[in-house]
Amino acid sequence: MSAPLAGLRVVELARILAGPWVGQTLADLGATVVKVERPGAGDDTRHWGPPFVKAPDGTDLGAAYFHACNRGKRSVAVDFEKPEGAALVAKLIASADVVIENFKVGGLKKYGLDHETQMAANPRLVWCSITGFGQDGPYAARAGYDFMIQGLGGYMDLTGQADGEPTKVGVAVADLFTGLHAVIGIQAALAARETTGRGQLVDMSLLDTMVGMLANQGLNFLVSGRSPKRMGNAHPNIVPYQVFPTRDGHIVIATGNDRQWRDTCAILGLEELAFDPRFVHNAGRVAARGELVPMLEARTRTFDRDDLLSKLEDAKVPAGPINSVGQVFEDPQVIARGMRLDLPEASGGTVPAIRNPIVLSDTPLTYAAASPKLGADTDAVLGDLGCDAEEVARLAAAGVIGRG
Repeated sequence: MSAPLAGLRVVELARILAGPWVGQTLADLGATVVKVERPGAGDDTRHWGPPFVKAPDGTDLGAAYFHACNRGKRSVAVDFEKPEGAALVAKLIASADVVIENFKVGGLKKYGLDHETQMAANPRLVWCSITGFGQDGPYAARAGYDFMIQGLGGYMDLTGQADGEPTKVGVAVADLFTGLHAVIGIQAALAARETTGRGQLVDMSLLDTMVGMLANQGLNFLVSGRSPKRMGNAHPNIVPYQVFPTRDGHIVIATGNDRQWRDTCAILGLEELAFDPRFVHNAGRVAARGELVPMLEARTRTFDRDDLLSKLEDAKVPAGPINSVGQVFEDPQVIARGMRLDLPEASGGTVPAIRNPIVLSDTPLTYAAASPKLGADTDAVLGDLGCDAEEVARLAAAGVIGRG
């Protein structure tokens, strides 16, 4: 059965993470994604290691970082700073449904590969531009990187211990959230094209995305006028909802309602707290956080971790361990859901990958190939554009293209 986006043609003029994450997600959904890279070096993340993925013969297949966001694509190495290279990319775009790029605003104009020029030539084109700050506004010309956007967008002021320094999230959430929203925007634009016959620009900003994803914390400010602050592992709106110590480690307890609160108290032998008028309802528990949490911690410390988790699970109180990344991939639920993939690699052997979390019952996603070697598909893609073997050889000799 065909994947949901089978037949969709995508050109990716993107590198690092946000743009490639869009391309990988579309490839997982069945689109044909052609990644245009610089000859010689390719996407910067090919070199962002260690660790590096090794082929069975010991050769280097690139950094793990690159493989995290480039599976299922075709790689074409073209130097579009050269006029012949720009012409080749323009020809590739002319046959595409979607273009993904993450150049600074105006950065592609000097090559004639900007969205205004290319969309005028192909009005059905959906063009997704990912930048730090969007196509307009006082910061539009600035470069934007995940780390600085986490700071600028409020996340670092919300993350970390109350008396510690601001802390970034452990993965590049500005890039990843922007990539996922870009996929939604592209699919919406494709749906609109079915009605209007026209493509459109999907203008994605890392800062916009992070502000949009402030969610309850953003609304806490807009309603109260007070900026929320770092609270470590505590929740600004729910108590108890945080990390608790046990005799042999830590666990997360995440009570979401008053029934779960009462059952937690019963397990901890604190029944008197369950019906104390100050703590019966969540609003009271939030107000009394400083008094209540130490009493709970004093009791959780008397339990072994797994024993307390078992009791909470039996009572249907949300709770769980704090796993290392290694423990995540050993978790029976993660194994049962098939979250680890081992993808075929062209020269033999397999490359590890992490499954896309989308599961569709009728049109499943596709995981046919690992990330491509630099320029692995240059000859084939240029052949599809009408370049014969002699022309491809000439372009390679002139340094316009690279071949895998």
